[in-house]
Amino acid sequence: MVERVLRAPGQYWMLIVMWIRSSMAYPLSFVLMLVSSMLTTVLDFVAVVLMFSHISSFGGFSLPEMALLYATASMTLGLADLCTGSVERVGQRIRTGTFDGYLIRPVPALLQAAADGFALRRVGRPLQALIVMGFAFRWLDVDWTVARGIMLVVSVIAGSVIFGSIFVLGAAFQFVSVDSAELANSLTYGGQTLAQYPLAVFGKEIVRAVTFVVPIAFVNYYPVLFVLGKPAPLGLPSWIGLLSPLVAVVMVALASLAWRSGLRRYRSTGS
Repeated sequence: MVERVLRAPGQYWMLIVMWIRSSMAYPLSFVLMLVSSMLTTVLDFVAVVLMFSHISSFGGFSLPEMALLYATASMTLGLADLCTGSVERVGQRIRTGTFDGYLIRPVPALLQAAADGFALRRVGRPLQALIVMGFAFRWLDVDWTVARGIMLVVSVIAGSVIFGSIFVLGAAFQFVSVDSAELANSLTYGGQTLAQYPLAVFGKEIVRAVTFVVPIAFVNYYPVLFVLGKPAPLGLPSWIGLLSPLVAVVMVALASLAWRSGLRRYRSTGS
């Protein structure tokens, strides 16, 4: 078991290198798709900037603070989508029976599903988020300390893991309901849209749901509140953002159990 875990990163890397070489065979096409991806995702932030042309704060956040919130939400989803987003195709493979090919190869099925059709153009979203984050750092009025810097970096990693786990959970559910990819998308891409705005502008029921049911608030909102020195909603302690890595570990465990359960349930197409 330990040996399989140690081999996994190398196996995953070999699979994605194959797809990277394929995409780089047409460099101009790759560059155009990368730029298109960046321009498409930046429209969300343009809407935020236009909104602040009429207001000075939104949900207690200034424009630079909103930029940090937006950038961390976009970057975490972008990294998760880049590394694990392809698992959402599992339902299609289950329906056609081609998922069987994953099971006869000496590589874990989850790694194959995550690397299948690896699209390097998806790096456009985190790159665009990095640019917005640079803008936020330039204008934020924050007393940066080592602890806050480490917290921000760790939260981005943990948030990416949380989103990645949601991708895997959605894929595992497709073993039960094959045509349910859009349900997972509502929690990932929809969750990213929710996470780029202060949760204070939503109802308390939604805040509770994204805190205790689907922990999207731990992706970036609570860590950003800690970095900015803002109070947490629902009377929660201000240090709740520090729990983001722990939430990521729990989500990984749940995703692993769900995926294994889905594999045990799989019976191919019978043809």
